[in-house]
Amino acid sequence: MSHDPDARLTHLTASGEARMVDVSDKPATFRSATACGMVVMQPATLALCMSGQAKKGDVFATARIAGIMAAKRTHELIPLCHALNLSKIQVDITPDEALPGLRIAATAKVLGETGVEMEALTAVSLACLTIYDMLKAVDRGMRIEGVQLLEKTGGKSGAFRAEAASISREDKISR
Repeated sequence: MSHDPDARLTHLTASGEARMVDVSDKPATFRSATACGMVVMQPATLALCMSGQAKKGDVFATARIAGIMAAKRTHELIPLCHALNLSKIQVDITPDEALPGLRIAATAKVLGETGVEMEALTAVSLACLTIYDMLKAVDRGMRIEGVQLLEKTGGKSGAFRAEAASISREDKISR
């Protein structure tokens, strides 16, 4: 992990008070971010999910919609985030029998003055929580794991891609 010794926390004033960053003078640029996570479950729970027979309904469709809705409301959930006019939010859910479980990836895009990392992370987190909620009656031992930013583009800080070492073999999602 690289560390910038000149980096500062932009959400704090010089006296340490929390503040929303002023982005009014920043140029609007194209920005994107992709995050991932997974829900690990019993093989029988995965089979139930894939069969479409979960009592609460279509797990995949409901989790996708929850992730999209969450990304659009990130500024309402995380106190210092800006409201963004997202141009795209995509949530993909892939069954993985080797886990066993579901792998979730979300990509957010915007033409704006600030990044969309939090929107992608929020989408993944809420999609994972929705999957847990829909299947908890049959498997309370499910685990939400590996939520992280995979990559981001745009803005003053430029591109970021998670180092391969930070994504274990079991956590990789095809990008």
